[in-house]
Amino acid sequence: MRKLMIIGAAFFALSGAAHAQAQTPPVATPTPTPGDDEGPIIDLRGGQRSELPIIIPVMPTNASVSTPAGSTDDLGRQLAKVIDDDLRNTGIFKTVGPTAARPIAYSEVNSPNYDSWSAYASQALVQGYVRANGNGTLTVGCYVYDVASQRELIREGFVVSPGEWRRAGHKCADAIYSRLTGDGPYFDSQVVYVAERGPKNRRIKQLAIMDQDGANHRFLTNGQTIVLTPRFSPDQSRIVYMSYEQRKPAIYIYTMGTRRSHLVASNVNLNFAPRFSPDGRWVLFSMAVNGNVDLYRVSSAGGGTPQRLTNAPGIDTGGSYSPDGSKIVFESDRGGRQQLYIMNADGSNQNRISFGGGTYGTPAWSPRGDLIAFTRMGGGAFRIGVMSPNGQGEKLLTNSWGDEGPSWAPNGRVLMFFRSAQGSGRPDLWSVDVNAGHSRRIPTPIDGSDPSWGPIRP
Repeated sequence: MRKLMIIGAAFFALSGAAHAQAQTPPVATPTPTPGDDEGPIIDLRGGQRSELPIIIPVMPTNASVSTPAGSTDDLGRQLAKVIDDDLRNTGIFKTVGPTAARPIAYSEVNSPNYDSWSAYASQALVQGYVRANGNGTLTVGCYVYDVASQRELIREGFVVSPGEWRRAGHKCADAIYSRLTGDGPYFDSQVVYVAERGPKNRRIKQLAIMDQDGANHRFLTNGQTIVLTPRFSPDQSRIVYMSYEQRKPAIYIYTMGTRRSHLVASNVNLNFAPRFSPDGRWVLFSMAVNGNVDLYRVSSAGGGTPQRLTNAPGIDTGGSYSPDGSKIVFESDRGGRQQLYIMNADGSNQNRISFGGGTYGTPAWSPRGDLIAFTRMGGGAFRIGVMSPNGQGEKLLTNSWGDEGPSWAPNGRVLMFFRSAQGSGRPDLWSVDVNAGHSRRIPTPIDGSDPSWGPIRP
């Protein structure tokens, strides 16, 4: 998996044509900038208050150079748009984007003309640049300034191949988001999901992958067999999923590097998503034996005898590991209704944690470890909610007819899920911010369900 090179602040300089021919700089730790020791500008604890105004002009270039991805002039406009879209779509920022902000000169990037921005009534200013390097790569600079105090908040840079210019935009947006909110990044990440098409009785379901904003979409399977419930491995190198080849349910793992799948477990009756353990060694799944459905784990390498983890009468499914791998949250109807339970990773110490009205399913443990997301069913509707691992502080985040299957962003603050339309039942993908409550539809070329949000890309 390709990594982006991050440039330290000590290597930033904007003067002279020699920089257009510079070789790729070495990696360095960014030098501290004024304000780094201060807290976030936006405090979202207890819910969002008001959107932060932020200006994002077009990123200039020192020289217009043609690249396989377009000229550096065009890339400057497109990069600013990616950053603008990322920040605006959070519902946290009120952006003045590249089509509305005045253009800046290359020489202004690290020397803002603060007086010229006073009419925009914005608190933060994003300025950057695009520069073609002599070795065929691009350098993208990313600066953020506090307009009121006239000080620099962020100075970062990224060296990318022309084909990965969008990742530089996402990395810049991540740096801005993290500095201004205090939360972790999530824009430079990918989502795998089930792409669906066709009539209800003959649905074609394929594995598909895309950037978190819907860009760079591609299909991973051809749709000749039904696939369900894909889940990323912790390092994003593999995807575990269910498939019904020869009309028999089985667990497969798709390897991103080889673009091939291998069988992990077959001839089993499965329910809900198989999931990797945090160390990637195990796959957690449910299996029916003699009419009783329990949770099992099997080696992700394939082969071996599945190990049984639960043994209560009824249906135990939908397991999800805690980030440290020590516990598992799952759903069970052992008490008469489908509820959430937590147990140790070896199956011991099983305790119920959900006690609200209705039933609960599809639990997913936050990467932070502080929350568990779930689908709550009641009153004829499916809604997405969160609660703490001890069952306290339950909070419903959506209020639609058919929302289910939450998956966490890598920062543990945003959830992606799928929403089924009332009547047609056609699903599409949505995201919701746990604190701010802002939700939006994620664009996909065809219907989409069962999303799995991967980690931040290296």
